[in-house]
Amino acid sequence: MGKKLLKNGIVIDGNGSEPKTGYVVVIEDEKIGFVGPEQDYQAAGDEAVIDVQGGTVLPGFIDSHVHMMMEYSPVAERLATPFSFMYYQAAEYLKNTLHAGITSVRDALGTDLGVKKAVEDGLIVGPRLQLSINALTITGGHGDGYTVSGKELNLLPENFPGMPSGKCDGVEEVRKKTREMLRAGAEVIKVHATGGVLSATDHPEFTQFSLEELKVIVEEGHFRKGVKVMAHAQGAEGIKNAVRAGIHSIEHGIFLDDEAIELMLENGTYLVPTLLAPVAVLEDAAKVGMPDSAVAKSKEVIEQHKASFTKAYQAGVKIAMGTDAGVMKHGTNLRELGLMVDAGMTPMDALIASTKTAAECLGWEDKLGTLEAGKLADVIVVKGNPLEDIYSLANNENIQLVVKNGKVEKHLL
Repeated sequence: MGKKLLKNGIVIDGNGSEPKTGYVVVIEDEKIGFVGPEQDYQAAGDEAVIDVQGGTVLPGFIDSHVHMMMEYSPVAERLATPFSFMYYQAAEYLKNTLHAGITSVRDALGTDLGVKKAVEDGLIVGPRLQLSINALTITGGHGDGYTVSGKELNLLPENFPGMPSGKCDGVEEVRKKTREMLRAGAEVIKVHATGGVLSATDHPEFTQFSLEELKVIVEEGHFRKGVKVMAHAQGAEGIKNAVRAGIHSIEHGIFLDDEAIELMLENGTYLVPTLLAPVAVLEDAAKVGMPDSAVAKSKEVIEQHKASFTKAYQAGVKIAMGTDAGVMKHGTNLRELGLMVDAGMTPMDALIASTKTAAECLGWEDKLGTLEAGKLADVIVVKGNPLEDIYSLANNENIQLVVKNGKVEKHLL
């Protein structure tokens, strides 16, 4: 891949330091070789120079909560779609995500090990993947596709090779299902600790799984050399159960109360807020056939969701950017940063949440998340200065350059 020298722009390194001008970023094969003042770099003459034309150089963004195998669609369309077609759709979703400047993702259910291998082997382009395989859920809870007709209708097919069902009840069933997910290649365990917006037979405030069941999930992950657990947790009691059990990150966190926030601070628990998810449900409801129950629940929770985020941010909870992409279109991920800023986060902190903190949440802080020599060369260039207009990131045309592992994946400069 050789050397690439990025110059003539602003550098925001992801550590929270002031933006730098007069800096260059040098990529050597798949790693970052140098970040610093241009006069301090001794050019060898074999560098491919990329003029970023006054844009901003940043670490590749990380979305800590996506579903790469789906985009929500009407029931009739899903019923009329052959099983294998979803893999071809996913190739497009992965490309759209990467071209939006997202170079790494944590998949929160639905993507199997073959998709990750296809990306790593270069058969398809896409962000780096951390997989949960499928989410653990109780009978009748969020993730159970049972409908009042007595039929099951899941967002994604289940029980095909490489994708175990996640339904389990009781400590020993939960233990076995966790082991099945690990056997299938899970690098993080996903559990539904509460009800949700999109499920028809529960509510976001309903608590799922006992504290003992949640502790068993954490225990089984720990046995596998520190595999973490992420919890879909929207209601306060479910959030607190998850934190007390030792779960690593709370996804959504809609109904956070003061006790939950204090517990998260004490335990170093991450919040992955996904503010975009209920917004997108309301925006896209008619077009994609969202159920009336999901629309009603989104209207009910959207302001509470924003208020909980603001309270958690002001208290100092660690926040990693995540979107729930798949509920909305892949490639629209960076709208999340504008929503975080609308809820009180500074633009710089929104960038840090999407780079450094997200890398820490995924356990990849040693190789990703900041522009530092020796780290993997996940580097993007955006038009203008996102600190002055964070909303500009939502326009994919403003994502001018995407480099992943030192390879140029998108080049508009």
